Amino acid sequence: MAFYSGEHNSPLTTLIMNRLSTLFSFFTLFIASFTYADVATEQKIVAQIDKNMSRSLKELEQVVNINSGTLNLEGVEQVGRIFLKQFDELGFETQWVEGSEFDRAGHVVARYGNKGPKILMIGHLDTVFTKDDTFQRFKPLGNNKVAGPGITDMKGGDVIIVSVLRALKTLGLLENMSVTVVMTGDEESSGKPLSASKKALIDAAKWADIALGFEDGDSSIKTAVIARRGSVNWTLDVKGKPAHSSQIFSDEIGYGAIFETARILNEFREQLAGYGNLTFNPGVLLAGTEVTYDAQNTKGDAFGKRNVVAQTATVTGGIRAQTPEELAHAKKIMHKIVKENLAHTSAKLVIGDGYPPMAPTDGNYKLLSMYSDISESLGYGKVDAVNPRNAGAADISFTAGYVDMAMDGLGLMGSGGHTKDEIADMTSFAKNMHKAAILMYRLSQQ
Repeated sequence: MAFYSGEHNSPLTTLIMNRLSTLFSFFTLFIASFTYADVATEQKIVAQIDKNMSRSLKELEQVVNINSGTLNLEGVEQVGRIFLKQFDELGFETQWVEGSEFDRAGHVVARYGNKGPKILMIGHLDTVFTKDDTFQRFKPLGNNKVAGPGITDMKGGDVIIVSVLRALKTLGLLENMSVTVVMTGDEESSGKPLSASKKALIDAAKWADIALGFEDGDSSIKTAVIARRGSVNWTLDVKGKPAHSSQIFSDEIGYGAIFETARILNEFREQLAGYGNLTFNPGVLLAGTEVTYDAQNTKGDAFGKRNVVAQTATVTGGIRAQTPEELAHAKKIMHKIVKENLAHTSAKLVIGDGYPPMAPTDGNYKLLSMYSDISESLGYGKVDAVNPRNAGAADISFTAGYVDMAMDGLGLMGSGGHTKDEIADMTSFAKNMHKAAILMYRLSQQ
């Protein structure tokens, strides 16, 4: 009891207590200094980004004013070369991946460092606006709003990537991480085959530990994307036995192509609607005696008569699934339904390649939690996960199966993406730079 009284301690006890007190004070000071150093570093990151903001804005205006619709190959490469020059200035090893093999312009790849976490940063150079579109220029609107083709989807995100790396490099913090940047030239309309057009992205993902995408997500600064539904296309071709309509349903003629198509589509609906986050949609249906379908331009013609049993039908559609398991289940059920044909009909279902699902893994949730903590520490508020139904397919989906953690939606926010009303909310520009740069810094300290 005397050991705790402080009045009757022996000299040895007093010595031990004094040393423990000194040690505790030193440890407390060490922890406080370490915490202060982290906070101080993060404040320097914010200040450095803000210092360069006028440059970032000029760079955004420059690339927005260059048309880079996916099929404007020269424009896409011109934008890519601007970013390559910026990466060169930062000391990155850079590469322009030629896209002739997959009928697109190509991709930017830039690499830096060999220490710390391996971070993949993802952007894209192309937009949905064609070379002759009337929507071509960067246009300030006042009240922190700027209109422009591809400003949020996703040239703003590309500029955020460069600005974040520039700040980290200036402060000497980039030396503690390994970074690969891939900016694709065909995100809006993927080149074929996908094995060629997505190779640079997938190779980078196989190397990386963490993937960060700088799309605009659902255009809310209060959310980030840790799950995206994949998107794949399907085609259904159905054959029936042609005859006068008076013979339909008979043992010799059967039901015809249109009734078989209706059966298949309705079974798809009855057996798969409401399953998880799965959706599927028949977008085009052509049926009759003769059908021609132009897959490249998604249009066609059909000929038939009211008194003739339909001989053929073609349907094209899409599937969106949140997890590989959902997609596998859908494929299994759909193929089973297609094989159970009505009399004197046959059907063939082809499910093509596309964007794989980005499942909401534990690692993704951990990354989101870290990102949200950073946002709150900066006074920007909590960041929640986007509802996967509000986030379309994106390039990060091709990487998600290879990395430990993945998150998207870190780019410039706004509204009206893919339309002539695409408008950026410029209040999100610096904020998302701050958050992404500090996230990378914290990852490098773990």
